[in-house]
Amino acid sequence: MNILFISPVFSGGIGGHAAMLADKLSNYGYKVKKMQVPHIPIKNLKNPSFAIFSSLKSLTNRESFDIVHGFNIPSAYAVKYAKGKKKVLSVHGVFSEQVDTLHSKSISSVAKIAESQVLNWPDKLTTDSRATQKLYKEKFDLNFEYLPSPLDTQKFSNISDVTKIENQVAYVGRDSYEKGIDILKQAESKINGHVIYCTDRSWDDAMKIIKSSQVVVVPSRMESLPTTVKEAFYLNVPVVATNVGGIPELISDNDTGLLVPPENPEKIADAVNDLLSNPEKAEKLAINGNNFVKKNMTWDVVLPKFIQFYEDLLK
Repeated sequence: MNILFISPVFSGGIGGHAAMLADKLSNYGYKVKKMQVPHIPIKNLKNPSFAIFSSLKSLTNRESFDIVHGFNIPSAYAVKYAKGKKKVLSVHGVFSEQVDTLHSKSISSVAKIAESQVLNWPDKLTTDSRATQKLYKEKFDLNFEYLPSPLDTQKFSNISDVTKIENQVAYVGRDSYEKGIDILKQAESKINGHVIYCTDRSWDDAMKIIKSSQVVVVPSRMESLPTTVKEAFYLNVPVVATNVGGIPELISDNDTGLLVPPENPEKIADAVNDLLSNPEKAEKLAINGNNFVKKNMTWDVVLPKFIQFYEDLLK
């Protein structure tokens, strides 16, 4: 099978998932080509510039593929113009809601129009979150295939043992509005511990900090299926996270972690302090989270679902 992957980058969250999927499929025997094009790294120009440049590349590329798979809404234009028997588009969260939160009303209006059009172009739509799947069904009556983004557990073999630091609390993610880092900073003075912010560290360093921490906090305003939660689970660290997007698909409150309302610093502080003062409860949540991610979110579990999806698509 010959597949073209289209993504703004092939590192980080969505791009890292696409890159790992390409590697796994290549090892399985598929031929996977990754289209990566430059974009203008300015807030309001990043997505439009990627859509334009990737579309031009698709229009000038005469190679034909069995499947063309784009990994976000802006890649839909390149997917449309690429030569392929079948077209797939993956989304991670509701695009128009993300734009509405992060940009002006005029940009949001354009995004909503584009979203309603481009989602009808592909042969198949996929998402890594059942919450997103449900919202798009309600919004546009569109059917999305649920294909979660798994955790690459092999990378963790390089993470050395560390000593737990008493009352250390970790935040791992971008320093951005949607990630809610400002909300955690508002809560910080009420937390009975020391918060470490990992916003620009290497992946290895960030994982060592998670591993040495007693609690990980995910204070996001919006999310799909956050990798940080899965990483903390795998490293046996309990998580306090906001009840938004796909997070409740990972965290069952008081079972695999603690859920709090979004934009509520007091509730975040209360939940973190609860775990810091109750090590038995924290350990129970950490064990349950670790069992959950190993059972549901590894490549051994998820890769066969992707292979079956692609095989069925060409039948």
